[in-house]
Amino acid sequence: MMKILHLSSEASWRGGEQQIAYLVEELSKIGVENTIACRTDSAFAAYCLQKNWEHVDLPFKGSTDLRTTAGIKKICKQEKVDLIHMHSAKSHSLAVLSHLLGNTTPLVLSRRVDFPIRNNFLTQWKYNHAAIKKIICVSHTIEQIVRRNIRRPERCLTIHSGIDLTRFQQPPSGYLRNRYHIPDEALLIGNTSAIAAHKDYYTFVDTAELFLKDYPAAYFLIIGEGPESKAIQQYIAQKGLSQKIILTGFLPNIPEILPELDIFLITSQTEGLGTSVLDAFACKVPVVATRAGGIPEMVIHERTGLLAGIKEAPMLAAHLKKITEDPSLRSHLVDNAYQHLLDDFTKENTASQTFRVYQAVLQAVRT
Repeated sequence: MMKILHLSSEASWRGGEQQIAYLVEELSKIGVENTIACRTDSAFAAYCLQKNWEHVDLPFKGSTDLRTTAGIKKICKQEKVDLIHMHSAKSHSLAVLSHLLGNTTPLVLSRRVDFPIRNNFLTQWKYNHAAIKKIICVSHTIEQIVRRNIRRPERCLTIHSGIDLTRFQQPPSGYLRNRYHIPDEALLIGNTSAIAAHKDYYTFVDTAELFLKDYPAAYFLIIGEGPESKAIQQYIAQKGLSQKIILTGFLPNIPEILPELDIFLITSQTEGLGTSVLDAFACKVPVVATRAGGIPEMVIHERTGLLAGIKEAPMLAAHLKKITEDPSLRSHLVDNAYQHLLDDFTKENTASQTFRVYQAVLQAVRT
């Protein structure tokens, strides 16, 4: 029996936390024993209680939190953990520090962001620590970035994030149109990503402004919340588009509302992968996106979606128009996107590949 300790250091629930949950769920099905160390009073701690999953609450108060570091070592010793899977930058730091306290459990790191690794001493030390046996990148783009910045690039590999297809089997419910009084004949174009700086919702608004000149009856929906919400709301108001671009805030029923969209528009500047795109694929909603980070590994131009450069609002608007006016193109994109999803981006596929990494690491450690 293989026992894995997963480290979840974040307070909120975002894409990374959903991926941990999927992974633990699928690994359990194939006989892996999972323990989770998660931040006290976090969304993930509440999720573990709901699922009755074995977990330990730790403070995760910073990258040098000695209480959490000692807690990680203690769990490994008491539970006879075979391997630690670090799922965030903070958990990475603390697990490596636990080795300074005498922990000998091998480490596997997941890397989900596409910016370069810093060149300072501490960052280089923790990425090149001998205890880290593999670095799992969620896109080939991230893998290339990491390989350029560490001394042993052969430790890196790509395992794409996956989604749960069973969540997305609902027909359009009319929820968005009813709640926001949108006419049945109006086009709905939206995004379900967090309203954060790297998502570049300014370009989303600029794209909407251009598209609305040709299709004034359309509506754009920003479904989510985040630190940029107020600034984006002000930007929309400055452009006089408050009646046409709706910020819904957080909505919990994404599988119900996503199928209502006519087009999914994502305008990120950086993106590790962007699993909201996979959700759109699952709902057979065509995708228009920027060539940011790992997005082109999902959105293959003119095959599974349409791509434009970062901040290229005129091209993004032209792509929206093209899909709107060409039903055969729309069918071509959604059919290919769904098959691409089935082939490469399910949670089952992610877990099976991750399990093989665990096996290889433990075999190498024990021989």
